[in-house]
Amino acid sequence: MKTLVFSLLAIGTLALTSCKENKEQKSTTETSMQHDMSMMSDSSAMGDMPMDGKVTVIDAKKSSANLTELYSHYTHLTFALSGDDDKEAVSAAKGILASFPKIDKTGFSDEQKKEYAELESSIKEHAQHIADNAGNIDHQREHLDIMSADFYDLLKDFGTPKPVYKVFCPMYNDNKGAFWLSDSREVKNPYYGKEMLSCGEVQEEIK
Repeated sequence: MKTLVFSLLAIGTLALTSCKENKEQKSTTETSMQHDMSMMSDSSAMGDMPMDGKVTVIDAKKSSANLTELYSHYTHLTFALSGDDDKEAVSAAKGILASFPKIDKTGFSDEQKKEYAELESSIKEHAQHIADNAGNIDHQREHLDIMSADFYDLLKDFGTPKPVYKVFCPMYNDNKGAFWLSDSREVKNPYYGKEMLSCGEVQEEIK
């Protein structure tokens, strides 16, 4: 029994250490990249990069769209997955699907309508997969990964109802990493849930 307890403790320590090492390695890589880019780019280009460990701030473009309800269902989804609740994730995904018809697009330009339609189609596809996969939380998390990239573009280009933080997990997807969006700086990892809830770091703020 003692051997089992010590083994479990060792595994837990290794997982936390791995997360920390990945974050430290990523930080070192980013610092190196920032130095290289500073030698190659002009001052305006450097303004888009996180310097000295600071969070990059992005000013979202504004439009007449009200994305409050849609985004609230997205955050509901991330909270559900951070709590390892696949059934609640289904409910959140259905909320995303139900929100799209309520969004007023009358103020969009032709270019905005085209971009919005592409993002809407992609988000709906991933939301439907999540809604259809109760009991398969790993599959739901795979679709959250891709969906988050769509939401990132959506909020940057069509406005955000409140400050939004892009949080990066370096370990997900075989250490390739993945991000999610949050309206809080507090890290609650939807890709690992309770297994490694606090693994992640804020990279950007969209406002």
